[in-house]
Amino acid sequence: MDELLTLDAIGQAEAVRTGRVSAREPAEAAIARIEAVDGELNAVVHRRFERALAEIDAIPPDAPFRGVPILLKDIGWASEGDPYGAGSRTLDGVVSERDSYSVAKLRRAGFVILGRTSTPEFATTITTESAAFGPTRNPYDPAYSTGGSSGGSAAAVAAGMVPVASASDGGGSIRIPASMCGLVGLKPARGRSSHGPDVAESWGGLSVQGMLTRSVRDSAALLDLIAGMMPGDRYAAPALPRLLSQEVGAHPGRLRVGFVTVHPRGDVPEDAELTAAVTGTAALLEALGHDVVQDCPAALGEHDFGMYFGALIGVNVAAELEVVAALRGRPVDVEELEPRNRLMVTAARAVSATDYLAAQRWLDGYRRRMAEWWESGFDLLLTPTMGVTPYPVGWLSDDDLHTSLDRSGQGAAFTSPFNATGQPAISLPTHRTAAGLPVGVQLVAAAGREDLLVRVAAQIEEARPFQHSAMAV
Repeated sequence: MDELLTLDAIGQAEAVRTGRVSAREPAEAAIARIEAVDGELNAVVHRRFERALAEIDAIPPDAPFRGVPILLKDIGWASEGDPYGAGSRTLDGVVSERDSYSVAKLRRAGFVILGRTSTPEFATTITTESAAFGPTRNPYDPAYSTGGSSGGSAAAVAAGMVPVASASDGGGSIRIPASMCGLVGLKPARGRSSHGPDVAESWGGLSVQGMLTRSVRDSAALLDLIAGMMPGDRYAAPALPRLLSQEVGAHPGRLRVGFVTVHPRGDVPEDAELTAAVTGTAALLEALGHDVVQDCPAALGEHDFGMYFGALIGVNVAAELEVVAALRGRPVDVEELEPRNRLMVTAARAVSATDYLAAQRWLDGYRRRMAEWWESGFDLLLTPTMGVTPYPVGWLSDDDLHTSLDRSGQGAAFTSPFNATGQPAISLPTHRTAAGLPVGVQLVAAAGREDLLVRVAAQIEEARPFQHSAMAV
């Protein structure tokens, strides 16, 4: 594979800035890579190669990421003049009229947008196998899922198509694909970046925007780039002490880290690979000088969480259908949806406004109960990223919705609580199964402390560099 594509985004930007390559070469290499491997992986659902190449000459020479190629997740990251599908047949023919705030920031920074990546219908599950676009396959083994809902972006970055791709996370949709595809997946704090101008918040504040990358320094730099409150936003995350890129390589100090290998709720079976991933990272953190003990928030084991969390998602997805209707100029019949979403929307339409507010209030209390653990003196929580090991395409089939929903709940058991609390969390590719499939571990910080996550993640990456063997596919 072209050596240029082995570089992360910062590395490619440096190659352009120093004149080692032209501003066109990274995008040309990325396009060739997409054409070579995406026929099998099915990660890119819309290609805008000619437009992208034509836009390069207009990028200012001092743009920090001039010429670096990127792909956008096909939900939430609107790009002017491009199709917007959200993984659903209901949006056939819809084209975005303007860039989202975050996409505009990416353009100003010099990124070259090559296209849009696959997602499950309305991003509501943890595998990327939509009826509209078909299954996206894992570069480590095409028989396996990429996870979801940012599965197309994850496959593209893991396979070396682009160094970074945009993502979003409403229940684990950055961290789960990062785990499945051996990437760095930083879920920012609630309010760190804007969903505007067309959306005030996503899924009632559960969903945030971020990136999938191959390096901690890229994750830090890209969040620096898209972070910030925009005019009219509903809220903002606590201010960071400095740029996250300045935290890479900074010593985190001696931290108190709690870890858990088995979900305290009791309904997620223990798995030897997940346990090995966590205990191996715990041992590394201890060797790096941190105080590591087996402990976790008591609230993580509360059984009612899934009911209230699911109610918020369902009602928000049902409400989103009104937006779809406006975009396409006609109502959406529930029968047009995939079976999973048909069930979710039908159930959500029976939820009263009072019930919805009651769910929000319960989650408000849950957030405070979770925060007590960090207030008690812990700096970080270490968990498996997922409650299950990598699974094949079809494992979450809608043919058996009951089994599929149970499996989805187990898969997101460690990630979804921190969408409810709004805390930042990161998945790191520290483990491989006996079959060579990636397994991530998750680190969670207190509200607004992405700086601490970046410091520790960079420390782990330096001590045990991440391997990206799928790029050789």
